[in-house]
Amino acid sequence: MADSCSPLIPRHVAIIMDGNGRWAAARSLPRAIGHREGTKAVRRTIEAAMAQGVQYLTLFAFSSENWQRPPEEVTDLTGLLRYYLRNELNELHESGVRLVVIGERDRFGPNLAAELADAEAKTKHNVKLTLVMALSYGGRADIVEAARRALAAGLTPDQLTEDKFTSLLATDGIPDPDLLIRTSGEERISNFLLWQTAYAELYFTEVLWPDFDSQHFSIALAEFARRERRFGARPE
Repeated sequence: MADSCSPLIPRHVAIIMDGNGRWAAARSLPRAIGHREGTKAVRRTIEAAMAQGVQYLTLFAFSSENWQRPPEEVTDLTGLLRYYLRNELNELHESGVRLVVIGERDRFGPNLAAELADAEAKTKHNVKLTLVMALSYGGRADIVEAARRALAAGLTPDQLTEDKFTSLLATDGIPDPDLLIRTSGEERISNFLLWQTAYAELYFTEVLWPDFDSQHFSIALAEFARRERRFGARPE
């Protein structure tokens, strides 16, 4: 994958895909329909990211807290994940998309965990776009697990630098997000990539996730291009 990227285009975009339930409720439809419509927005966003030259796209598809939802909704969500893998993977692969999964995939059971691993293996040499799917993921758990790895490795305090700690996170090898988008009007990051988004630009939109399309993605990128990223430094 090329390392060059226009400073006006974020190299890595992360998205909290929110609003499926509200989209369905506004139409007096079951929440499951909202989640299904949300998968169409996933496809549109992947296509938009590739068209814009984004190199990494991370989607918060299933949080560690989502297990607390009603069992029937969890079943719908995991079923959609399985359906997506089986019906979209070949097209993603042919389009040059590499799939990476972060989070506690084993919680989905051995069969689905194996399908996720197979999808990663199949697409590992693709370079057009790296699609990171955060599944049963939580930012705090990611940090705690990295700390456990540091302890297990016997690292001393002097050895545990920021760069070293970053390499122990689930996103090792993936650059930090430049832009974090959240749909549905909520303005919080909800335990998503807490360490990695330290210097990300945040963009919140009222658009519900099932309605999110390439135009909305372009608007978010245009807003990113207008901002001055300082990384803690004073403007010149």
